[in-house]
Amino acid sequence: MIPVIALVGRPNVGKSTLFNRLTRTRDALVADYPGLTRDRKYGDGKAGEHEFIVIDTGGISGDEEGIDEKMARQSLLAIEEADAVLFLVDGRHGLNPADEMIANHLRRANKPIYLVVNKTDGINEDIALSDFYSLGLGELLPIAAAHGKGVHILIDKVMLPFAEQVAEAKSQIQLGSRGIRIGVVGRPNVGKSTLVNRMLGEDRVVVYDMPGTTRDSVYIPYIRNEKEYTLIDTAGVRRRKHVKEVVEKFSIVKTLQAIQDANVVIVVIDSHEDLVEQDLHMIGYVLDAGRGVVIAVNKWDGLAKDEREHIKSEIERRLGFVPYAKVHYISALHGTDVGNLYDTIEATYESCYAKWSTNRLTRILEDAVNEHQPPMVNSRRIKLRYAHQGGSNPPRIVVHGNQTDSIPGSYKKYLENKFRTILNITGTPISFEFKSSDNPYAPKK
Repeated sequence: MIPVIALVGRPNVGKSTLFNRLTRTRDALVADYPGLTRDRKYGDGKAGEHEFIVIDTGGISGDEEGIDEKMARQSLLAIEEADAVLFLVDGRHGLNPADEMIANHLRRANKPIYLVVNKTDGINEDIALSDFYSLGLGELLPIAAAHGKGVHILIDKVMLPFAEQVAEAKSQIQLGSRGIRIGVVGRPNVGKSTLVNRMLGEDRVVVYDMPGTTRDSVYIPYIRNEKEYTLIDTAGVRRRKHVKEVVEKFSIVKTLQAIQDANVVIVVIDSHEDLVEQDLHMIGYVLDAGRGVVIAVNKWDGLAKDEREHIKSEIERRLGFVPYAKVHYISALHGTDVGNLYDTIEATYESCYAKWSTNRLTRILEDAVNEHQPPMVNSRRIKLRYAHQGGSNPPRIVVHGNQTDSIPGSYKKYLENKFRTILNITGTPISFEFKSSDNPYAPKK
């Protein structure tokens, strides 16, 4: 399984900044104001070759009341979920009584703890570190999260003990989970386990009309029409304010890990309820992980015509950010349209792992540029010369040219739509990488 890393510390030490750096997003609110993060936030972390799940937490000061007390409790629960904990302290402000209180709690957690001294840019590192040796948590790791200084060294050190575990998990997935790995995710009680049983044709998973029946991810290999598949049934993820039991909090991490293990993810939505933020967050996480996505709107049987029209308009309006995902309106209980899911899963999987020659991708790029030229920058036209494939799941296309840093987002979107249409890519995001060639006439230092 992919490791889970929790970021803890007192308020305003840079946890959210480091979270954004590790997830390459701006999902966590960042400002020079203590207590901005109120709840645990999960992200898909990547640094170099390392992949992991990272949890951002609210600050712990030791004198919390009201909402701050709940926020501190969230942080302590994140420690229980994690495989390793990064304890962040502020190198500019020095040791604080709250740091000592957190250190005492971490010693009892029986987890690998890394003491990370943040905000060490522009100051004497030795002086910044000297205060924190008294905490007795071993080696101090100086970083500047805002600028990325020392972050890769930190992650290399944190991930080293998990190298064998990650390699073994990957080999087990490749050997034990043959064929297409299909993750089934969604909020509790939307019918995930019923859908898994319907797809399998037997009652392999416990189904009960009570939210939270599934506590762990269940991997089920099977053969259908002489093709191999592995279904991954996951525990439901509900809004965190409704998550009360510790066992359910661990289920969230298992769900996120299952998404990482899957090739294609079916996001199940309850047609009897309007599309909610948690559904959108789940789809967003699948896309961030680069996995193919299929939308299954369940419990479709028995809905009146006006209710069906309302749901369809809501789906069209709120899922505009993922227009390439196929939507199926199904009844897992009665089997309506469930069989058609396989055609979409197969097409999505083929798109995720398709291979294209450099010659073909370059021709598509040339046609796109001839049809619609890139804009002028500083009286010079942006030139895009050739393209090649840089990876799969999700498909990654590398485009070479000059002044590529100045390509506007609208033109990148135009290229994505062009490549998606011509290559018939469905159900998966496309990752574009733009590289500028060195100018041979530029003055050499």
